[in-house]
Amino acid sequence: MIGQVGWDMIRLRFVILPSLFAMSSLPKYQEIYRRFRLAIDQGQLGPGDRVPSVRSLALELKVARGTVEAAYQLLVSEGFFEARGQAGTVISRALPQVAMKPQPAALPQASATPALQMGQPALDAFPRKLWARLVTRQVRRTDADSLGMGDVRGAQALRVAIASYLALYRGVECTPQQVFVCSGYAGCLTLVCDALQMAGQRCWYEDPGYLHARQLLIHQGVELVPVPVDRDGLDVGQGIQRDRQARLAVVTPAHQSPLGVALSWARRQALLAWAQEQGSWVVEDDYDSEFRYQGQPLAALKSQDVQDRVIHVGSFSKMLFPGLRLGYLVVPAQLVEAFEHSAHALQQRSAQLLQLTAADFLEQGHFTRHLKKMRLLYAQRRGFLVEALRVHCAAFLCVDEQAGGINLLARLVVAVPDHVVAEAANREGLALQALSQWMLEPGREQGLLMGFTNVVTAQQATDVALKLSGILQACLNPKRGAGLLDKAGNPSGRP
Repeated sequence: MIGQVGWDMIRLRFVILPSLFAMSSLPKYQEIYRRFRLAIDQGQLGPGDRVPSVRSLALELKVARGTVEAAYQLLVSEGFFEARGQAGTVISRALPQVAMKPQPAALPQASATPALQMGQPALDAFPRKLWARLVTRQVRRTDADSLGMGDVRGAQALRVAIASYLALYRGVECTPQQVFVCSGYAGCLTLVCDALQMAGQRCWYEDPGYLHARQLLIHQGVELVPVPVDRDGLDVGQGIQRDRQARLAVVTPAHQSPLGVALSWARRQALLAWAQEQGSWVVEDDYDSEFRYQGQPLAALKSQDVQDRVIHVGSFSKMLFPGLRLGYLVVPAQLVEAFEHSAHALQQRSAQLLQLTAADFLEQGHFTRHLKKMRLLYAQRRGFLVEALRVHCAAFLCVDEQAGGINLLARLVVAVPDHVVAEAANREGLALQALSQWMLEPGREQGLLMGFTNVVTAQQATDVALKLSGILQACLNPKRGAGLLDKAGNPSGRP
């Protein structure tokens, strides 16, 4: 049984800290889940320790019982809790060997999300109450079979919902058997590398290209072949010239990461022809395709894939909330068996409860309504930041006009290395990234990458732009720039 020390620890983590929910961007059930995971990971709760009943913890936290039930159900489904009927719920005797990523410390600002953080959706606009209702409904539906680990390919209901959504909105025709649900985009790439046995194999990679995917592929033993990107997207001719026999190409055709250009029709046809001729595969990362502010959304490359050489990859993390950690693959029919084998070997399931909730969110039309709302909101917030940068940073930066996405690229027009600016900005609470860090071949591009989704008002955009202007001036002229930086709103500046 849990002793007084253990119960005091739980009270400290859940009750005594008044900021538990107020300062968290997560739904309440996920924050409760996270606190238990931290207590387990840090050894404050161990195997066999009893945890409070749903009713007692709900009373302590002043939340609905369904909220606590949802958190407990998630912990049971992942193997951290054991439900023992009348005997109560305890920490599992055999805990999964999965450490929880520590949450970064909050910066001293109104939002827990750093200003200009890339790849982060507008957490203030997520329909938390609706999501919580769907989670609670799933908990109430739960039967004994639902408490198991679930299908390694993903919950059937979610795979059906994804297949229907892709057919309607992305022009991708597939069966649920071709859909695999993974733990985020990283889980998708890991499954691809395993199923295609990519260790030691060569892969075309966009240059510049998505930094974290590049790091993951290298970690998996993949040999990357840098292929330049221009205004028409990946230069297929350059790829063929550099390595015609590469086994794989990883591309972002709808909205290239990070330059924001689209892969032209001619380049798409050339890429598909190369894959067919060489017996190679193309991973289509459908990055930010849903957020397009000029013209109509572009067709998915997979919708043009007559020869079935494209593996379509999507993720709900940037469209809903990062903590969801749900990605998906649509694989060619001839690869289904290989992917099933790898999925069984890797055992990287996402929580059943979240999968089934996401299925309801899709099937009931909430997802498409949310995307429509977000397009309008993001267009407004994008406008706030673009205008502020043009007014206050024009002497240093030229903002690229991208047709879509949730990030901006501002090219440096002054002689200062972008990584120097990014490092200085990060020290001042602006989560910029240097474009040069996304390059495989150094020296070709200099710029700053930034997110705009959590720039809520025009005034906030102005404040951010003024601070960035001071940082840029300080980087150009450190002695003269120090005073300008303090005037621009440096929170750590001397009085």
